[in-house]
Amino acid sequence: QVPLVESGGGLVQPGGSLRLSCSAPGFTLDYYAIGWVRQAPGKEREGVSCISSFDGSIYYADSVKGRFTVSRDNAKNTVYLQMNSLKPEDTAIYYCATDTLSNCRGVMSPMYEHWGQGTQVTVSS
Repeated sequence: QVPLVESGGGLVQPGGSLRLSCSAPGFTLDYYAIGWVRQAPGKEREGVSCISSFDGSIYYADSVKGRFTVSRDNAKNTVYLQMNSLKPEDTAIYYCATDTLSNCRGVMSPMYEHWGQGTQVTVSS
């Protein structure tokens, strides 16, 4: 089991920003596509973004395009999700996950293998 760890969630006002981090102590993320997935209460999981390892491709859900930016720092073995202009509808638990491939299949993958415990993001005034 890969120990993915998300951090950076919290309570923020609409229009605010947060940066989520995904790390994996003792495991190298370099070779894997990493996805960010969120789940709001009473709703299904939604793919937010995915960043590839091999070809550098990046995907975003339409709902976050232009507001969220995904990046990876292989030297720090960390993947980030910068979230700007946050809206109440962004409220959810955010998870990072590793795919079995090095390139993303799209904004969401049925083959996400390892998941973190999630970090809560609440956007409210």
